[in-house]
Parts: sequence; structure tokens; C-alpha cells
Amino acid sequence: MLLDSTEIVEPNPGMAELLDSMEPVRSLQRGEFVTGVVMRIDEEGILVSMSQKHECMIPIWEMRSMSSEARTELTVGDDILAMVVKSEGGDSPAILSLDKAHDEMGWRIMDKAFKEGEQVQGKVLRFNRGGAIVDVEGVQGFVPLSQLVTITSNISDDQADQADIETQNNDSIGQILDLKILELDRSRNRAILSERNALQQLRDAKKEKLLEELKEGDIVPGKVSGVSNFGAFVDLGGADGLVHISELSWETIDSPEDVVKAGDSINVYILKLDKENKRISLSLRRTQPTPWDTIHERYQEGQVVEATITKLTDFGAFARLENGIEGLVHISELTDTIIKHPSDVVSEGDVTSLKILKIELDRKRLGLSLKQATQSEE
Repeated sequence: MLLDSTEIVEPNPGMAELLDSMEPVRSLQRGEFVTGVVMRIDEEGILVSMSQKHECMIPIWEMRSMSSEARTELTVGDDILAMVVKSEGGDSPAILSLDKAHDEMGWRIMDKAFKEGEQVQGKVLRFNRGGAIVDVEGVQGFVPLSQLVTITSNISDDQADQADIETQNNDSIGQILDLKILELDRSRNRAILSERNALQQLRDAKKEKLLEELKEGDIVPGKVSGVSNFGAFVDLGGADGLVHISELSWETIDSPEDVVKAGDSINVYILKLDKENKRISLSLRRTQPTPWDTIHERYQEGQVVEATITKLTDFGAFARLENGIEGLVHISELTDTIIKHPSDVVSEGDVTSLKILKIELDRKRLGLSLKQATQSEE
């Protein structure tokens, strides 16, 4: 029977595999880094398949660098990186080492973190004159002194002359630091890292999140992180906001330290959120009653009080009883005699006795009288 010329003849399904099996098999070379798939895990080690042509063994003594936690998490089907320490021979599989690949894996992890701007963790090994030597995934890196934040070297100048002191009397040895990679050069075995940049990145991320969560008008807890002559900085849990000196108290104060000190835990009012510039304006005084809210606890109509003249106008004089509480002495209430201007009787800055004629709480207004206070005294 002749085949139709248009009929397509499918090859034998096993032909491709047969041809593939006839290709020369490249042997694994000692010192080569290879990636394989975990096939079996037992007390002797890990059986790894490199392809259909290679099955390799990682003996238990070549995986000492793997933590017990990592061994527990490793499962059949996982990819694993190892270094060839013995090529296969005859029926003997190639021997691989996780320990000798640990350094290579560390460089790969750091390279990925560097390219993606991610943070890494490093363990402080020792200090030299310039900073700290740290271990990051088996790779030794350097954190300059200027890039350290949470620790200091605590070594004298005499010790610093010995650049590679293996053991130093320092509580920071062994501490784990969050770090950002500044420079990475495998060919020069060079890794420069920064704790300062890592902490700043963390704070920026927390601030971004807080700016999304907070709302103007909220009252939230915080801790005073610093005090300056113009106000106080408050940590809201990863991001700082500023309480301007004018928003610290309803009373006039000379210095922010008259009200708060670094380390104080306080509640603050969210005054303004500037998401574009990532600024948070806060108020402490707005978490407290205003002077007008409690005015009846201190003042009553008919009471004679001392007040300071703050401003003169054609129709009268304004006087301050206390910070946030001001009232008006109408020109007709300054004296019994006819005057052209309040300045004929009082001047700005004068401290004088005034009688409270009226308290208008809803309008936050006070009516005051100088002449009636004088009459009362007489």
C-alpha cells in the first residue's frame, strides 16, 4: 500500500530519547558549581539528579554548613547548589559539597539583593580601625564606622593598629545587623555595607505605611525622640512627626523642654499630613481641653481679675487674662470721663485690674471693664 504524499509520518516517540541518549555525556569537573534537583534525603546524605545522565551524592560530611533548620525544610524536588569535589568514575556517582558551595551561594544571594535593593543580615565578627567585619551568608563584608548606628567598635587606638584582631572584648561581637549593600565586587572579593542606609530604608517604608493609615484629626500615641528650640519630634512607631512649639501648650512657653523631654510617652493630635513631602505635623495642646473649655472653673461674671493690655483700637482695648483667654474693654468702660482714644488711659503692656462683665462661651468673648473695677476697689 502506497502512502499518500500529503500524509505526514510521525516519528517513533522513543526516537528522540534514543538520539538524545546517543549524545556524548559531559563529565562533571572537580571545582565546578552545579545545580541539581533533590531526589532523596537520608542519613547518608542527599542524592541529587543533574539530568537523566547524572546522579550525584552529597555526603553528610560535605554539608556541615547547612543548619538543622535548613535540613528540615529541604524536600525532594528542591533545587540545590553544590560544588563538585570528585568526578564520577565507573559506577561511582560524582561527589558534591554544600560546604564548598556555601561561599558561592552567599555571593549569589548578595548579588540578587544588591540588584533588587533588598536588605541582608550580617553577623559582626570583629572590628578594625575603619569599622566592622561582618558575615553575610558566608561572605565577609565590611561596614565602615560611619555606616554603623546601633553599635560602636569600642576599641582603643592601640588595638586599632591591629587590623585583623580575631577576638576583641566587645559586647557587639556576634550581634546581627540589618544591612544595605553599598558596593559589591566579586572579582576583588569586596562587599561594602551600611547599617545606616538599611535603618533609613526601614523607617521610610514605615513612614510610607503610616502616612496611608493615619488621618488628620486622629489622636495617636507616640514617644518624644528629640527636642529642639522650635519644637519636639515624636516617633509614632517608625516615623517621626513634629510638634511645633506653638502646638505644645495653650500657654506661652520659653522652651519645648518646659513641656516635654526626650523619651516621654505622649498622645498627639494629627494636625496635617503632607504625603508628597512625607511630613507629619502634630499637636500636643489639642489633646487637652482649651482654656475656654474650663473658663468657668476659674472666672465668673462680676469677678475682678488682673490682665495685660495687648492691643489698642479706636473702640477699646484688648486684654489678656491668660494664654488663650482675651477680652475687650470697650472705650466706654475705660473711664467715666470722655476720651478720644484708649491710649489716653492705658498702654499696651500695662497690667491692670479689670472687672468681668460678661462671659460668652459660645462666641469665646469676654466683656471687661476698667472703670467698674476701679469703682469696686474704691
